[in-house]
Amino acid sequence: MPGLLLDTLNGKRGDRVPLWLMRQAGRYLPEYRALREEKGGFLAMAYDSEAACEITLQPIERFGFDGAILFSDILIVPHAMGQHLEFLAGEGPRLSPPLVDAELGGLTPDRSRYEPIYETVRLCRQRLGADTTMLGFAGSPWTVATYMVAGEGSRDQHEARAMAYRDPAKLDAILDRIVAETIEYLSGQIEAGAEAVQLFDSWAGSLAPDEFERLVIAPNARIVAALRERHPDTPVIGFPKGAGEKLPGYARETGVQAVGVDETIEPLWAARELPAGMPVQGNFDPLLLLAGSDRLERRARFILEAFADRPHVFNLGHGIDRRTPIEHVERLIAVVRAFEG
Repeated sequence: MPGLLLDTLNGKRGDRVPLWLMRQAGRYLPEYRALREEKGGFLAMAYDSEAACEITLQPIERFGFDGAILFSDILIVPHAMGQHLEFLAGEGPRLSPPLVDAELGGLTPDRSRYEPIYETVRLCRQRLGADTTMLGFAGSPWTVATYMVAGEGSRDQHEARAMAYRDPAKLDAILDRIVAETIEYLSGQIEAGAEAVQLFDSWAGSLAPDEFERLVIAPNARIVAALRERHPDTPVIGFPKGAGEKLPGYARETGVQAVGVDETIEPLWAARELPAGMPVQGNFDPLLLLAGSDRLERRARFILEAFADRPHVFNLGHGIDRRTPIEHVERLIAVVRAFEG
């Protein structure tokens, strides 16, 4: 029998609201920090299937979340496409050569880099109970392209946004390759045991409306259509962080089965404007979870009530902050589990 989370993503409403948290497998957990001390850097752990599976399952064992999100990174795709990837302490990821200067054709792809990720999914699915949904993921093409073009993350995605205006053909070629790779990568995750997948578009909010349509909606729609053809029973969650008033268009035009809502979106507006019956995921503020206080309970109940008339997966508006106290997570879980909508 499918778990509550998978049922909800398929448009059904159960007797309670399912719950998982973005970045729930990570640095806020002492067991994660201990394993990282033993195993080494982030990338080494992501490619170590046993370690990555253990990390994926840590929050399930501690909190009993309804979904287990694969421990990996959105930059596995550009690594497989041929860019060198490293994570520098205190600085974040670096990809080389940056495509602002280099050409896509000069990269040497290596799809064998996906295999440890698939093995992680297989191991996790074998070890999870049937009531816990295994979630795979990938970065959406625009967000992945911003890293590939600049070689690193940035606050305003200047290099990729400038390329979209200055040399749209080059950016389109990069996006086309990312679309093709992402379809293969997510298909591989699904074949390995992922029961639903999420597309993370962390930098969707940096684009003007016309560019949002071309660089966010259109590429994601191609991925969703291909996955639906290959894996018609596997829901796709789209998460365009920062989309704002463009969120309803994204929900309608990409074909995603469920849509993630970040913390800047008013829940009552989203409940009113998003397609009727579409499952919604979100939108608790990660910083409120970090801060705690009585507002934690009040805001959680407000979100639950706002989405009570449609399928709803309770989640954060983005990833959990590494400084978040364990007891705050436990308080949030208690509020969600006690809700009767």
